[in-house]
Amino acid sequence: QVQLVESGGGLVQAGGSLRLSCAASGSIRSINAMGWYRQAPGKQRELVATVTSSGFTNYADSMKDRFTISRDSAKNTVHLQMISLKPEDTGVYYCNAAVVRPDYITRLYWGQGTQVTVSS
Repeated sequence: QVQLVESGGGLVQAGGSLRLSCAASGSIRSINAMGWYRQAPGKQRELVATVTSSGFTNYADSMKDRFTISRDSAKNTVHLQMISLKPEDTGVYYCNAAVVRPDYITRLYWGQGTQVTVSS
């Protein structure tokens, strides 16, 4: 089994910053891409950013100037640094990871989500 646990969410005023973290644990041989997604109330889940095992990053256009994704492959963790937060950034933030299991099967796992609320 593989578990992803997010942390770092909370309530912040507009213009503030938050740093989210996600740690993967369990039966992991290696991890390919890791990413962050978010879901605002009443909306579909959307991409925030992804990072490959080689460090290549990809961002949603609306967030690339304010959000930075990074990973520590040795610790199987991924982070999301968010600055200049806006009320529209409010939502549940989920991390995911494409995990290569010991049997060499790759499967996508999701965390349980962490709430980010930005007040105006």
